[in-house]
Amino acid sequence: MFSTTKIKSKSLSFIPLVFLIYFQVSGGPYGTESIVGSGGPFFAILGFLLFPVIWSIPEALVTAELATAFPGNGGFVIWTHQAFGPFWGFLVGFWKFLSAVINLSSYPVLCIDYIDPILPTSFSPLPHYLVISVSTMLLSVLNFIGLPTVGYAAISLGVLSYLPFLVISVFAIPKIDPSKWAVLGQKGRKKEWPLFFNSLFWNLNCWDNVSTLVVEGVKQPSKTLPKAFLSAGLLTCLTSLIPMLAATGSMSLDLDDWVDGFYTVVAEKIVGKRFKKWVRIGAFLSGIGVYQSQLSSCSYQLSGMAEIGLLPKLFGVRSKRFNTPWLGIMIPTVISVLVSYMNFRHVTSLVNVLNSLGMLVEFSAFIWLRVKFPGVERPFKIPITRLRWLIAALFIPFGFLLYVICVGTKIIYLVIVVLTAVGIIWYFCMKIFQATMWLDFIHVVKKLADFEDFGGYYERILK
Repeated sequence: MFSTTKIKSKSLSFIPLVFLIYFQVSGGPYGTESIVGSGGPFFAILGFLLFPVIWSIPEALVTAELATAFPGNGGFVIWTHQAFGPFWGFLVGFWKFLSAVINLSSYPVLCIDYIDPILPTSFSPLPHYLVISVSTMLLSVLNFIGLPTVGYAAISLGVLSYLPFLVISVFAIPKIDPSKWAVLGQKGRKKEWPLFFNSLFWNLNCWDNVSTLVVEGVKQPSKTLPKAFLSAGLLTCLTSLIPMLAATGSMSLDLDDWVDGFYTVVAEKIVGKRFKKWVRIGAFLSGIGVYQSQLSSCSYQLSGMAEIGLLPKLFGVRSKRFNTPWLGIMIPTVISVLVSYMNFRHVTSLVNVLNSLGMLVEFSAFIWLRVKFPGVERPFKIPITRLRWLIAALFIPFGFLLYVICVGTKIIYLVIVVLTAVGIIWYFCMKIFQATMWLDFIHVVKKLADFEDFGGYYERILK
């Protein structure tokens, strides 16, 4: 049954936290090939040098401030709830949850696709889908045990999945020609900027996901979280840049070849044919790590939304043995299984647009909370006090989010309008269920700011 006592979950130590964030954001070089193919080596390398500065650092800093000032399993839902009310809190949670679940659904499929060619026999369609379903369920098991288990598994998966790229990079060193890094493109081939930025955004985004785990898994978040963000940021950029520099600098360049999965060909050409399978195994392990880490964030988000009354109480039900939100784990798992059966070619763009809608509201909430509650204790605070400079610092991230939304296709917009309408209807259904007491909700103070000590509100609503 739902826990009504103070949370006793074990916290993550620093290194597991870093790798958990690493997998929530990226998970390694797998999937970065299309950045080279769509923009060319120069812009791909430049993107991994500049984009963390203009996007990842602002998102991480905003997350660090708000997650420590307004702690709770709801994370970004709590911030927007506090800034703009329960409707926007719910809608942001709905958008971000859909973005995460749709993203989750792609990883078991990718894992099977990578590992399938090195298995003794190919699967026929029915067993193939069966394997995807079973593997998705199995991938969820570690989350039932607890965050520390997921964190330590992330370390092993991160190291093992990256080893093939270290070998590729070492073998490439004698063949590297630095002049190839300055290639702007290919004659007769146009840049695919929407694909370029969507892929870059997909590989360097979601720093706010860890906010749903701060209360459960982070000791002294005001000190630990900024350091973990910095470490995970360096790890993410370096693990993507090093093999990219090695591959583009040592091979003859044909941008048409640089599509997702091309690193298996790179391995064959630089190291040898037999080494190709090790990259496939590495991709398989990386997919497991990303799935585990993102599922953690999803599950605690649902639990947090139940704890502040935005979802029925049953969404926060916990395992008696492990104190993990088992229903919050099962719901995204089952949905990701169902979504994985769909042959949808626009997953990256859909995930990015949904996430961008949520981030626009999150950044707006950050600015408005500085105005609305200037006196609230912020254990970690971005050292910018003037509102105009704060807005200026977020001007480029705001602009980029609008760009990502604007380059979506008609089918993407249609899907998002339909899904958003479903979310709005669901919200008002929840209000009716709460008013009529058809479902059991946790009733909390409508304005969380009424508590003098924001850091203590989480414990108070659970007592």
